[in-house]
Amino acid sequence: MTRFREAHRLVVAASVVVALAACSSPGLTATPSSPSAVSPRSSPTVTPAGDGVLRVGTIFPTSGAFAFLAAAQAAGVAAAITEINAAGGVNGEPIVLVAVDSGEANTTTLEASFNTLVSKRVDVVIGPSSSALAQRTIPLAIDAKIPVVSPAATFSTLTDVFDDGYFFRTIPAYDQQGYALAEALAGGDVRQRIAYVYVDDAQGTALHDTFVAALAEYDSKLVADEVFSGSTTNFDSSIANLMSARPDVVVVGATFDSVKASNAAIGALVGAGYGASHLWLTSLNTGDYSQSFPHGTLTGVRGVIEGAPPSNDFIAALKATDSSLSSYRYSMEAYDATMLAALAAIVAKDDAGEAIAGSLYDVSKGGVKCLSFAECIDVLKTNNDIDYDGVSGTVNFTPGGDIEPGYWGYYTYDEENKFVFTSGTIVG
Repeated sequence: MTRFREAHRLVVAASVVVALAACSSPGLTATPSSPSAVSPRSSPTVTPAGDGVLRVGTIFPTSGAFAFLAAAQAAGVAAAITEINAAGGVNGEPIVLVAVDSGEANTTTLEASFNTLVSKRVDVVIGPSSSALAQRTIPLAIDAKIPVVSPAATFSTLTDVFDDGYFFRTIPAYDQQGYALAEALAGGDVRQRIAYVYVDDAQGTALHDTFVAALAEYDSKLVADEVFSGSTTNFDSSIANLMSARPDVVVVGATFDSVKASNAAIGALVGAGYGASHLWLTSLNTGDYSQSFPHGTLTGVRGVIEGAPPSNDFIAALKATDSSLSSYRYSMEAYDATMLAALAAIVAKDDAGEAIAGSLYDVSKGGVKCLSFAECIDVLKTNNDIDYDGVSGTVNFTPGGDIEPGYWGYYTYDEENKFVFTSGTIVG
């Protein structure tokens, strides 16, 4: 995947460089995707392939079981667009927003909605929220030559899906938290015996492998690892094995799809004495358990979630677009995805999807640091090489479209079984 992505970026980047070097010289016209049309003896200009208006499509789950994730992300995109348009828009024109529903993985809503976005001539798509739907979006993005930037698709397997340079995400991959967990549990002066209880799927395995590798960097290792299926509700055998291994801390790694098994595991572990600071939850099962267990059950339990908590100023900006918001998860990543897409179009001097895809990597790292749209525009007055870092933290794309390093927050559960931010770390 990296080989194809790099080749795609180099083609577009080469065309943009030629255009900047010869923007006042008439000559042979070439498109960003046709480097062979550029003769070494000519001084070509590049004709933008876009229509001059950046159209941003969003594809969040406004229906189905995960509809609760949509509002915060939609507000993040809206807040970014409001800010960009107030500053003059992209290449002198305001951004146009087109919103559609991604639906659930067991429907074909995603494909129908993506076709709608294509018919509306969007240039970049922000979303979807689901990793499974993100994987289904990738071939559609390649065919349409429209980059997709997901603020919430965390599955590690997406890194290895061929995307031809059209898929990015502004959220760290799920398995990267292995290093955040190792830092929290093995990075101090006190040696702890650590066990990992995880669901038997691709994500549980990926996190297991990175967690083990990260622990080794601290000269530590797991004293036990217990695997369970998504349908497991009886953890007597696992508890017996843990009691024999005598860990100081047990980490539970589960996903949204194994919520019943995850709840059963948490309940069994707390009942066996592995509650409070002896229990850690991973990002896909660190959630609100105020209605799942009696109050006080999880008091002192720790959790880790990808991404930084929003500032009060950012929450106010979100509320200005949707006053009913009560959750802000993935909103900052959606905001930064929109900002990066807009800046990519400005640097490429072209709002076409192919040009944006070729410029996204470059505006995310390696240039003059800028921390807001206005600051980046100011830098671009004298320097075309910027490095945008946003409200979600350092936003550096890898050649594979992932974010590294990534920010991970540590949380502690209160007496109502709700998680509260404690501190954070950057890993990667």
